[in-house]
Order: sequence, then C-alpha cells, then structure tokens
Amino acid sequence: MGRLAPRPLLLALLSLALCRGRVVRVPAGSLARVVGTELVIPCNVSDYDGPSEQNFDWSFSSSGSSFVELASTWEVGFPAQLYRERLQRGEILLRRTANDAVELHIKNVQPSDQGHYKCSTPSTDATVQGNYEDIVQVKVLADSLHVAASPPPSPGLSLRQGEPFELRCVASTASTLHTHLALLWELRHRATRRGVLALTHEGRLRPGPGYEQRYHSGDLRLDTVGSDGYRLSVSRALAEDQGTYRCVVSEWIEEQGNWQEIQEKAVDVATVVMQPTVLRAAVGRNTSVAEGKELDLSCNITTDRADDVRPEVTWYFRRTPDNALPGAHVLARLDRDSLVHSSPHVALSHVDVRSYHLLVRDVSRENTGYYFCHVALWAPGHNRTWHKVAEATSVPAGVDVTWIEPDYQVYLNASKVPEFSDDLTELECRVVDTKRAEASARFTVSWYYRVNRRNDDALTNELLAVMDADWTLKYGERSKQRARDGDFIFSKEHSDTFGFRIQRTTEEDRGNYYCVVSAWTKQRNNSWAKSKDVFSKPVHIFWASEDSVLVVKARQPKPFFAAGNTFEMTCKVSSKNIKSPRYSVLITAEKPVGDVSSPNETKYIISLDQDSVVKLENWTDASRVDGVVLEKVQEDEFRYRMYQTQVSDAGLYRCVVTAWSPVRGSLWREAATSLSNPIEIDFQTSGPVFNASVYSDTPSVIRGDLIKLFCIVTVEGAAVDPDDMAFDVSWFAVHSFGLDKAPVLLSSLDRKGIVTTAQRDWKSDLSLERVSVLEFLLQVHGSEDQDFGNYYCSVTPWVKSPTGSWQKEAEIYSKPIFITVKMDVLNAFKYPLLIGVGLSTVIGLLSCLIGYCSSHWCCKKEVQETRRERRRLMSMEMD
Repeated sequence: MGRLAPRPLLLALLSLALCRGRVVRVPAGSLARVVGTELVIPCNVSDYDGPSEQNFDWSFSSSGSSFVELASTWEVGFPAQLYRERLQRGEILLRRTANDAVELHIKNVQPSDQGHYKCSTPSTDATVQGNYEDIVQVKVLADSLHVAASPPPSPGLSLRQGEPFELRCVASTASTLHTHLALLWELRHRATRRGVLALTHEGRLRPGPGYEQRYHSGDLRLDTVGSDGYRLSVSRALAEDQGTYRCVVSEWIEEQGNWQEIQEKAVDVATVVMQPTVLRAAVGRNTSVAEGKELDLSCNITTDRADDVRPEVTWYFRRTPDNALPGAHVLARLDRDSLVHSSPHVALSHVDVRSYHLLVRDVSRENTGYYFCHVALWAPGHNRTWHKVAEATSVPAGVDVTWIEPDYQVYLNASKVPEFSDDLTELECRVVDTKRAEASARFTVSWYYRVNRRNDDALTNELLAVMDADWTLKYGERSKQRARDGDFIFSKEHSDTFGFRIQRTTEEDRGNYYCVVSAWTKQRNNSWAKSKDVFSKPVHIFWASEDSVLVVKARQPKPFFAAGNTFEMTCKVSSKNIKSPRYSVLITAEKPVGDVSSPNETKYIISLDQDSVVKLENWTDASRVDGVVLEKVQEDEFRYRMYQTQVSDAGLYRCVVTAWSPVRGSLWREAATSLSNPIEIDFQTSGPVFNASVYSDTPSVIRGDLIKLFCIVTVEGAAVDPDDMAFDVSWFAVHSFGLDKAPVLLSSLDRKGIVTTAQRDWKSDLSLERVSVLEFLLQVHGSEDQDFGNYYCSVTPWVKSPTGSWQKEAEIYSKPIFITVKMDVLNAFKYPLLIGVGLSTVIGLLSCLIGYCSSHWCCKKEVQETRRERRRLMSMEMD
C-alpha cells in the first residue's frame, strides 16, 4: 500500500503539465456602460511561447454567434469596413499597456455597441495548448441620471463672514440595473477647485482637504432632503468660502465584486460672494507728556457689524513710526472674553462700545515713541469655536516724554605729563557745576584718544574704554592688551571723578585725549537710561623726541710704567636726552695685532652694573684673582685698576658704558651704549727672546713601539739665570695628514712641575717630564694607529723681574712634526696563518676518516658471478 499512495499526486501533476498552455483573459461576467460614455475592455495573455510582445485581434458580435473583425494590433486590413471610419476618427482605438496586455477603447458608446466582444491572439507557440481567445458581454444602458439645482442657480449669494448659508441640488436615476449614486460638493474659485464635502457610493460622508476641522465641529453638514434632494449647510461663512459651488453626481455599478463608475454629471448651484467687514481703528494725534505723569490714549473703532461679534484690542509700542506688528512691544491686550492682560504700570479700560483707553502711569524717557492699537473682530462658530472676521491697525501716534535735562560741566586735567618716553601719564576727568540732577542719577565716563594723520590731516577718534551704567568697564581695541598688562589703568576716584593712568608712555601714545561723561537716570523697572553726554576739552600729550647722546672719555693718570706696576684708567661719562640715567661699565682688552693665539681678540675683564654690583667676566688668571678692581668714583666717573701688570697684559683697554632709564619703579630700560677711546699698555723691554722647536728620534714607528718627542726651548738676547726662568709647556696633536682638524690637548706641565694628562679613547699611555732646564720630553707608550699625526708644543715663559715678581711672557708655539705609526705585517698575520693551517689539517684528516669508514662498513656488497657457458662461435658459412 505504501508504494501505491503517491500515484494520485503523480497523475495530478502530469495532467497539470499536459494542460498548461496559452491563456487569454478578458473581464469575467458582463460589463454595463451608459450611452455616451467611454468603454474600456482590458485583455492580456499569459503562459505563452515565442517573443515577449504579443499581438491581439478584436471581434464583435451583437448576438454572440457570428463575429465581425473590429481592430488588430498587427494587421492593418483586419477591421471590417463597418468600423474603419470610427477607427480613423479615433472613436475606437487599441492602447497597449504591456507586451502581453492591451485595452480596447470605444468612445461615445451607442446602443448598437451592445453585444459580445472577443479578444484573440495569433499563435506563437511550438505546440497548440490552452485557449487563444476570450469573450466578454457589454450592455449599453440608457442615460437615466438627472441632476439639477434646487432652486435654480442665482447669479450671486452675497454674505458676510460669520453668516450661515445653505445650498441644495436634486439627483435621481431610473436605471434598470442596481446602481448607487455618489455626490460631491465642489468649490471653484478662480483657477482652483476644491472638494468641500462628499457622499460616497457606499453612503459615507468624507470632508475635502482643509475642511476636516469644520466638518468635525459641525460647522459643515450634508443632509438628504426627501428622496432625491441633497443639502450643504455652512453655519459660519469664512473668507475662503467665496466662489462657485457645483453639485457633482456620479453613478456606480458593481462588477466582478468591485464598484465601477459608469457616469458623472455636474451642475452649478450658486456663486457665493463674501462681503468684507468694514473695520477701522484710530488713535489720537501726537502728544507730549512730562516725565513722571500719566499717558492717556484712546483707540476708537468703526465697523458695520452690529451682530454678536466680539472685539479683541491690543496696544503696541515702537521706537520708530511703523505699525508693523512683528518687532513691536505689546503693552496691553483685551481679549474677546473682555479679560485684560497688561503690566502693573499699564491699564486698559473699555469706556464705551467703540472706545478703548490705554493708561501708562509714571512715564519716563523710555516711554518716548509711537503707540498704535490693533483690533480683531471674532464671530462665534459651531461648538463654541471662534472665527476672525476682520482686523485693522491704527496709524501710530507719536508720544514725546519731556524731562528736565541735568546740567553739568566736564573738565579734563593732566596731573602728570611725561617729559621722556616711558614716563608716567595721569589724567583726571572731573564733573563740576552740577545742576538739576536727580539724586538717583549717576555719572559714567568714556575715554577717547585722537591723533592727526599725516596723510590727509584727518582726525581719528579711538575708543580706549567705556563705562556702562552699572560701572562695568569695557576696553577698546587699542587699549585691550595694554590694560590686561597693567600699562593702562582706568579708575573711579569718586562719584564725579575718574582717572586714567599710562604707566609707561610711549611715543605712539602722544596725541590728544578727552573724556565723555554720561548722565544716567534710573527707570521704573530699575534699569538705567542715558540722559545726556558732555564732552571735555582735549588734553595734548607731547614731548620732543630727540636721540639719546652718550659720550665716554677714558684717561690714564700715569702714562709711563713698567711691568709689575699698577695700571690705572678712569672713564668720564656725559649724557643728553636720557631720563635719570644710571650707568653700567664693562672693561675690555684688545690684544695687539702681533698676538699669535687670537689676533685682535677682545676679552671682557670686569663689569659693574647700574646697581653697582661688580662681576669678573673672562679674567682667568688664578694667581691674580684680586688683581683687577673697578669702582665708581662719582655718578658719572669710574676707575679701573690692574695690579702687578704682566707683559701678557699688553693691549688696548676701553670702557663700554650703557645708560639705563628707570621704568615702573624698580625696572630699568636700556637707553644708549657707548665705547670710550682706547688706552694702550705697551711694555718697552730688552729682555730675552724665546723660541720653541720639536724633535723626535722616532718619526716613524711600528705599532706598539715607544714614541719620543722633545720640546726644546732656546733663548736669544740677554742672558738669564736658569733659576729666574720657568715654563708652562703643553703638547698638542692633530690626528690628520694636514692641519685641517682641531688640535687635541695631550698633556701639560706648569712652571711648578705639575703634570696634567688628558683622557683618551685608546690604549696607548702618555708621560711628560722635564729633561733639562730647556728640554721637555713627551713619550707615547704602546703606540696605536690612532697616534699618527702632527705634534707640536706651546710654551709660556715666566721671567723673574728685578723686583722679585714673576712676569708672564707671550705664549710661543713650535712647528709641528709628523709621526707615522706602521703596522707589523708578520705579527699581524702570524696567528691567523697558524690557525688557518691547523683548521685545514684537522678538516682534511676528518674527511679522510669519514670516507674510509663509509667505504668499509656502509658500501660493502657480495657479488655472485653468473656462470657462463663456453661456446665457440659458429662460422658464417655454417650459419
């Protein structure tokens, strides 16, 4: 049984596959249309083979037996002669909606068009399967729909906003089939049409766009009157209700479960004209009122409405003569329920039916401006709703509040005037002769700077600072940064006195300054209003700007002296156009041109600043730390002394003087700098002349050998006792083939026999010793490759003077000698060769051992020889 169960399902699928083929469809059942309307019959094909775009043929039969060709999508001569004229006029046409669908349109259907319509498709299938045609029946009904206005339409219905109106129309049908009627009230105004309220064919009421709220509130209704009457009721007419009202009736029939509209008729019922409501509002003429008094204004209304409309009155205030509502300030409002909305000092009263008064108590200057009223009329609607029927705005009336202006004078005085740059400037702005000023009035100040431009002599006023009514200070762009830095100080000394200080006046600050004092009056809402501005006369701040002049003269009281004596130099300073100067002094020494170490080198020796603090600059002689003295003799005179002068002190000595001006109390500003004339120290001696030379027995050595270098000093001229001579010897090396690198200090030996050796990065060691009175030996132990290069020595002789003091002579340098460090080739390659030979021998023996073992144990095979039979060759003749 289990195996036979699927057989019915297989048979059903097989029959479905065999029956599947082309299907042509038209609407099922019959179609009903009214005479004079348009008939549209759709036709489509599915489940076909061949091209996607299919062709259709239409035929007609009044009885359903014999069909006459009507139209075709692909064959021009297909229609019968009876229908060709209607096809040419466009009354009958085919409209393709898709590749597999088409519609037959017959305009102005007549009773002769009633019958059967057949849609067929030519075959494009490989096999003939399915249906290739389908038939639909069309019934043509007589026009039995009647639509009319009741009563007949009038040329115009004149209304005013808020008034009710009603419109009626009659609609009926005598159709033999079961049909429904649908009705739509339509409003046409100019070129636009809007649906007001509709009764659908299903008996439902539907408001048009924009009428939903009025419909739900009951203001808009649609009722039936009798069997064929329809009434549109509007309880409160609005401005947008103006226009021509049409009654549009359509007839519907049910086909294939859906409702289809088969006819529509319309009739104009009435034209509604909305008459505008006359409304005017007026306020009295311009008026003036004294400050502190009451302001009384009336808004008079004129209208032609005497029904139950209610007014809404609003008073506005503006500073400008403009009655535009946006931007205006609302003073008081009386709504349509007669409720007043206002502030405590403003009252709105209803004197009579057409007059509304505004009362402003205790007016002030801020009440000066323009007043106007806005009136809106509201009409009651259905369900307690209200509609605005008219509105009007009055012409503004100007109101001028007069007050007693305070009288006062403003004087600007410069208590401190700068004479030089960076001086203090103080300005005082004072209010005097105050009259008619209220006790609650207060004064504020604004500071301005004015300068004449040279290009066109135009005056430019720049705001420095402005003070608000609450004494809040705001800076201008010119003074913002300097006020933050504390350079500009604005102050309020008293209620009528204001100050301005410039801590450090610059040349850019020169010009005219003036102040503006503003009087402020307290208002009713505790705010402040400016009542008056008074300008002071300008104060001119100026000083002649001349260049600072500083002159320094150096003098030597004792022009002739010998080595070991004291050198003295005085510097006298004079200045012009420098405010309260103080001087700082720097003593410099310039070596003579013949100096080898640093020709024309200027050294700073000692300095004294403007606070009389002494500082040693580049004085490096440790044995004469206290050997130089710089002191102030007077405010403009300084004296320099150098004790126990040496021959090495020879040179040009000058005083470098800088003048300083006080700034902000304890601060100083450099005003000028000047250089004195030089004072020369020149020793005329006939002592010995020293020379230095370098000698080496080993200019070329092998790495690791000892390098010996001798620095030999020779003396020429006067004979000197060896005990009266001492030398500072230093050795230098330049590790390059040329002298293009900086010299490196190797070792030094001072005149007391103390040796100092510099640290080096390689292994060779250095030793320095005195061999004889005039010979000094430098030895390099265990020389390295880095020790090659040029070597030279520098010698500083010291000679004992007849007075017993040691005099330092000029430093002398020897000529360099080049030292070459060679490499020992045998020692360099001895160990690498021994290691290479040993490794090669070991590797060879190991290779032989491995080959022997492999051949003896791993590759041994037993070979059995095949026994061969000994046969003699046969002769070719026997073969």
